Order: sequence, then C-alpha cells, then structure tokens
Amino acid sequence: MRFSLIFWKIVLICLMLTEATGIYADGYQPSYSTAGFYSLPNTGRAVYSMNPAWRLHKGNIEGAERPGFNDKAWNIVSLPDGIEYLPTEASGCVNYQGEVWYRKHFTPEPCWRGKQQFLHFEAIMGKSRIWVNGKLLKEHFGGYLPVIVDVTPYLKYGEDNVIAVWADNGDDPDYPPGKPQDALDFAYFGGIYRDCWMIVHNQVFITDPNYEDEAAGGGLFVSFDKVSELSAQLKLDTHIRNNSGKSFGGKITYELYDQDNKCILTKETGLSVSNGIARQFSCKATVEKPHLWSPDTPYLYKLHIYVKDKADNIIDGYCRRIGIRSIEFKGKDGFWLNGKPYPYPLIGANRHQDYAVIGNALPNSLHWRDAKKLRDAGLRVIRNAHYPQDPAFMDACDELGLFVIVNTPGWQFWNDKPIFARRVFSDIRNMIRRDRNHPCVWMWEPVLNETWYPADFAKKVVDVLKEEYPYPYCYAGCDATARGHEYFPVQFTHPINGGGGAFNSKDLDPKISYFTREWGDNVDDWNSHNSPSRVNRSWGEVPMLIQAQGYAKNDYRLTSYDILYRTPRQHIGGCLWHSFDHQRGYHPDPFYGGIMDAFRQPKLSYYMFCSQRPAEPNKELIADNGPMVYIANAMTPFSPKDVTVYSNCDEVRLTYCKGGKQYTYHKPANEAGMPSPVIMFKDVFDVMHDKKLARQNKQADSYLLAEGIMNGKVVVTHKVTPARRPVKLLLWADDEKVQMKADGSDIVTIIAAIADENGNIKRLNNYEVKFEIEGQGQLVADEATFTNPRPVLWGTAPVLVRSTTTPGEIKIRASVVWQGKQTPVPAELIIFTFPSEHTLIADKEELAQAQSTDGRNNEKAITVSSDCEKRVLDLQQELSRLKLKEVEKQQSDFE
Repeated sequence: MRFSLIFWKIVLICLMLTEATGIYADGYQPSYSTAGFYSLPNTGRAVYSMNPAWRLHKGNIEGAERPGFNDKAWNIVSLPDGIEYLPTEASGCVNYQGEVWYRKHFTPEPCWRGKQQFLHFEAIMGKSRIWVNGKLLKEHFGGYLPVIVDVTPYLKYGEDNVIAVWADNGDDPDYPPGKPQDALDFAYFGGIYRDCWMIVHNQVFITDPNYEDEAAGGGLFVSFDKVSELSAQLKLDTHIRNNSGKSFGGKITYELYDQDNKCILTKETGLSVSNGIARQFSCKATVEKPHLWSPDTPYLYKLHIYVKDKADNIIDGYCRRIGIRSIEFKGKDGFWLNGKPYPYPLIGANRHQDYAVIGNALPNSLHWRDAKKLRDAGLRVIRNAHYPQDPAFMDACDELGLFVIVNTPGWQFWNDKPIFARRVFSDIRNMIRRDRNHPCVWMWEPVLNETWYPADFAKKVVDVLKEEYPYPYCYAGCDATARGHEYFPVQFTHPINGGGGAFNSKDLDPKISYFTREWGDNVDDWNSHNSPSRVNRSWGEVPMLIQAQGYAKNDYRLTSYDILYRTPRQHIGGCLWHSFDHQRGYHPDPFYGGIMDAFRQPKLSYYMFCSQRPAEPNKELIADNGPMVYIANAMTPFSPKDVTVYSNCDEVRLTYCKGGKQYTYHKPANEAGMPSPVIMFKDVFDVMHDKKLARQNKQADSYLLAEGIMNGKVVVTHKVTPARRPVKLLLWADDEKVQMKADGSDIVTIIAAIADENGNIKRLNNYEVKFEIEGQGQLVADEATFTNPRPVLWGTAPVLVRSTTTPGEIKIRASVVWQGKQTPVPAELIIFTFPSEHTLIADKEELAQAQSTDGRNNEKAITVSSDCEKRVLDLQQELSRLKLKEVEKQQSDFE
C-alpha cells in the first residue's frame, strides 16, 4: 500500500513539473484554473474540491435547509451534476424543469481555523439559495456565472457541517435568458452543473472580482498598451482586502515567467490597508521583446503575484496565465492583431455547452477536449452562444489558440420590468470581471442575442463595458440590424452567395468592421427545420457529404466557407452555426447541424474543415496541424461512385484497387475562395468490381488509397477498405491523450465499434452493444435513457465513464446484446485514473457510498392516459404552436 502511494505521488510531481516548465510534449497534460487562478505552494492559499458526494432531491421539500434534516434517502451525486441522465436525443423540453435540493455534509479541515473561507460555485442553473448550517447566506439569479459565499463565520470545527442549496431552472421572466423554455432554442438543463471549490487563505488576501462588485476592480486585472514585437506595457491592478483585525502594511510582488520557467520580470509596489477595508493597487511594467499571443502562437506567460508583509513573509498569492497581444478593428482595413493586419479571414464556430446524456454537466476535461477538437479542425474563433461558458473552456482556448466571443446570457427576449435590465447589466459586468484576463477574449457580445431591446439599452451596455474595461484592446459587437448598432465598432451581418442580401460591399460603413456571427444553417422554415445542413451522423455518408459540401461551397444563396474567403478585408470572417449537435427546448429535434455529434464523434464535414487548415506543420500548437488527407467514402454497397477527398495538400493521388487506375488532383494556384477546394474524383468506386474481387478471394486488392503530396513528396496517406464479415468489437477511449483524474467527477467517452477481422469498421450494422465496468469507474448510462445497451449507429456506439475518487484501473467490457457462436467477439479496454490535484472534501461515509454507485434514480416520464389529460395536452400543444410563431418571426428578422 505504501509503495502504491509513493508511486502516485511521483506521478503527480512529474505532472506538476511538466506544467511548471510549460513543456508541450507528448506527455503534456492540461491544467485548469480554480476561481480564476492557479495555486502556488507556500502562499497560505489553498483550494479544496467540494465536488464529491452531494445529496440530491428532485422537487421541493419543507425544511431541507435545516442542518438536522434527514436526507439519507436522497440520491448521492457528485458535481458537476445535471440532475438526471438524458437520452441522446433530449430536445423538446424532455429534461427536468423545476426545483431541486442539494445537501453536502463535511467536516472542515483543522488547518482552516483562523483563515478566510469562500465557497465558490462556478455556476448553478437558474435561481438559487445557499444555506450553511441553517443560515441563508446567498440568493442568486442566473445560471452561467459564479455564485460566491463567504462562509468563514458559519463553519463549525470538529463536527458535521451542512451546505444546503435550493435551485430552480423553471421558467422565470425576471432574469436572463428569461424566455420560456418551450420557446427557447437551447435546452436549459438544471443543477449545480459546474465545479464547486472551497478557497481558503489568510485574512489579508487578493479578492475575487465576482464577489467584490467593484467596477474594473476586484482581484487581479492585467491589461496591455503599446504592444509590439519590441515591447509591451503591462498595467497590473490588484485588489487587496484586510480582515485581519489590524492595519496591514507590506508590498505586492509580481514575477513574470516564460515557458522555460525563467523569470523575465520582477515588479514590486507598496501597500497599506486598514482593517475591514479593501483597496486597489496599481503599477506598470514593460516586457521587452515579448512573445506575442495569437491563434497560431498561443504563448502563455505565468504571472506569479505575492502579497508580502513588512518582514517579506508571503501572506497570499497565486499564479495567473497571461498572453500578451493587441487587438484592433480598423473598419475598412479589417482586423489587426499585434500591430499587423490579420492575413486571412477568421473562421470559427458557435458552441453550446451541452453534451450527450449529461446535459450541461461537463467536467473540465470534456471542455478541454471540445476546444482541442475544434482547434484540430483549423478553427480560430469560437462564439460562446449564448452565455459565458465554463472557465475550463476559456483556459483551453488560451493555450490552444482559439479566439472567443463572450456572450451575455439571453436569446430573443426582453422584459420591461426594471429588475430584468438590472440583472442583464449585472451579468455583463460579471462576465467581464471573470474573463477579462484571458488572452483568448477577442470581443464581447454584451447585447441580448436576436432581441428587440429598448432603444437606449445598447448605449447603456457600451457604457457598462467602458466602466468595466477602461483600457485599450477592448471591443464589442452586435447585429447590424439591431437597435443601437451605431454604438458598436464591430457589426454582425451575412455575405450571401450571389451578392446583395444582408451584405453588400457597396453599402459598408468604412468605420465599421463586419463579422458573421452565425452561418451555414439552411432550413426550410423556422418551424419545421428541415435542412440539408442538419444531418444526424447515423444517416450515413451521402447526407453527411451533402452537409459538408453546403458548408464548403454551396450552389444556393447562403453564406459558405468559400464565400467568407471572397469578402473584402472589412468583413473579417464568420462562425459556423454550429460546432456540435445540441439539444433544444422549443423544437422536438436536436440541432443536427454540428460538424460533430453530441458525443463529439466527427461527421464528414469535420474533415472538410480540417482540410482548410495550413499544410505547413506548426510546432507551437498543441492541436493537430499540418498536412492531412481524408477519403470521404466508406466503400459500402451504397457508397457514391464519385469519391470525395478532403486534403490541404498541393496534390492528391488516388488509387483504386491493387494495380488499378490512379487519379491525380492539383490544387489551383492563387485561386480566390476557400484555401482547399473539396476534391471530387468522378466515377471511381464500383461496387460490382469489389464484388468481382471478393468472389476471386482477392478482398485485400479492393481499396482506396489517397496520398497527399507536398513539393513532390508524399507527406500523408489515408486508406479505406470495404468492411467484410463482422467478427469483433473494437473499444477505445476518445480522450485526446488527457489522463483521467480520480476526483469523482471526471468523464471520458468510450467508443465501441463493430469491425471485421482486419479492424475495418462495419458502418452498416444494427447491433446493440452492452457495456459493463469494474474497478475505479462508473458507467454514466442506464436502460431508462437507452444509453446501455446502446444501438450501433454508423458503426459505433459510445458510452460515458466517470471516475471514482480512488486512483487505479478501470476495465470496460463491450459485447453485443444477443451473443451466439457467430456473433462478434466482445472487447475489453483498461484505462487508468490518476490522483486529483486538489484535496477532496466530503463526509467519509457518503463518499464511500458515492464510490459504490452513482446513486442516481432516473424517473421515467408519465404517459397521458385519461381523456381529460389528453385534452389538456392538446391545448398546451396549440398554445405552443402560437408561441412559436413569434420565434419564427424573430429568427427571420435577424436572418
């Protein structure tokens, strides 16, 4: 046992050293901030995970806030928690909406005595109230920003303590987004769906910007001016609070480290704070010859900040990753980065935060993998539609090189009550305070999306933005058709295939830069939502090919990747709607327009996007990059004769069958439009020729081989072979090489596939796969949601696996449900979990119970049976149809 503990400590130390030195190598593991910072040793500041072992109850119940309330019959869950497991297709308001209670038992650590403790929820969906040991400490409205509670006076040492949280994600027009969920275009999943931390530090400390409520203040604010390749000016604002009971004098020390862990700058400023007071202290520093942050060179420095007393003792401190860059939008001259015009259009995508089965309750690793997959596809900007997203996603965008448009919560809704506007402005302030230090923030979108707000609202929004970010390189955008658009230097519009329409190069305001916030979706109307761009991955290659072609270069009057590359510099790019399939409220169908599905399995359009990235390798990116080639033809009996290939190489050579015909493609030189046109080889694949080879027992001679050629040399290949008789299952972890943490919260997607003896995936298959697990993990699946067993769709069946809090081995087994002598052979996969970086706080008995089961009981939906209930349902549906007319009109207005 002792040897095991020593082993895991060595592993953890190695991981910490890798992060400290900034090594981007095969063994690199991402790290995530907590409450906006990274911990440093010997500062008196510590972070504890409050995620494990919460009791959960659906519905309201009297007295649940009382410490002595009996909650032993409640389910046990760990955070992030989305209340329930959902079927893969969970649109149409099938998710739970209403009140829930969470209760957590724990005993405070003895070392917390005499210190300050803040309970930091990264988000709680809807409106919420928080009690600690029976005392109501916080009421909050809104589901996307931090909820922070000072719990210092209310903890009891040496005995059981109880945190009780009441939350309600039901309809409420008094806070954003405000719109009823049956008229909302995204699902409003409930629960404490992001991380919860206990931040413990001394009584003199750096404050939290989302707690202090200070304009342009609170915590640490790093801003920049006069940025160039020669030097950059840093302005460092730090907000210090003194609760020590006496006056405090000392200094703030800043140390800036590069990626080689070398301190390149030290700056100190004196401080003096009276007891019970908080003050902001400012200084400036100059970095000579800085490494500038950009999507292609996402260089991050580590800024260490220390609060020291007069004897030079460290009283508080932490690390913040920063990227030095300048951002300018210059109207007709377009977008400038680091003092230079950006060389090509910025192409990206929108992102909703939900995931299959777990709704919004993603652990940090899934957020990082999302960002990694999007950067692998060559995207450079993500629009956070339509709310601030998880801090871990922002951290990932910093290090992977993704610009982010940060959005205010809201969609197609305004309430004239003054309380609604006040809460909108509060959201704007708090999203800026939370995200202002991220180099990935490209612009703010502080208006309510597609909303007819009052005429003076936009001016007030801009005033709030200037108050909260009164420094250079701060920009905001809004729709060109929205009220108050004249206050915004960036406006959203659409370049339409064929000219004219909402975008016309003859009518551009030379002072304005233009961007397309949403492109690619092509529906018949705003009620039915039939569309060639909305394709479920299970529908196979022909629908997916049509989607990919529509996104690349369509023949109808709609924005495409190609069109975005043909616009003048003044139009600076666009974000695809949407990166992933996601759930919706007002429509029964999920949004199928993603380039990946809800489990993040790629569609063919994903590879089309990959083919648009530069072919030259970039060693400064963690993301996959460089030359690629992909054959978008599975060689099934129903595959097209025309073979589509996606590649960013100068030349592609396609070979069909051993000794067969070869086809060669040369990329056109200096042609306007998308960087790599979709390659189509006409009349190549012939299923009858494959049949002939199979009858001759020459199955191995039937294949498609694509070779990507640069400067006359083959640099990348892709080979496709027809799948034959299904004989086995394949099993792998879709983990992006990110190690799983034993924190009770981490989740990884496991993929099972039906394959022939050579490992070729059998795409056309109707098996069902059953998953089993043993060791230090749990299946995030059950029969009630049809997630285990799981049907095979386009050859694969995914399942989610959650870690326990004990590091060790997880064994997953996949088998077809009905097994016989000739059915595919089962597969097994072993993965390992590694220690959590943070101490886990929970009641020991409840933690042990959470280890043995996920403690969740999913209630099935109640069917309507009586005639009276049916009439009520019919009336509800008719009211819903009337309500949707408003949605349809508003979407058309902003199209």
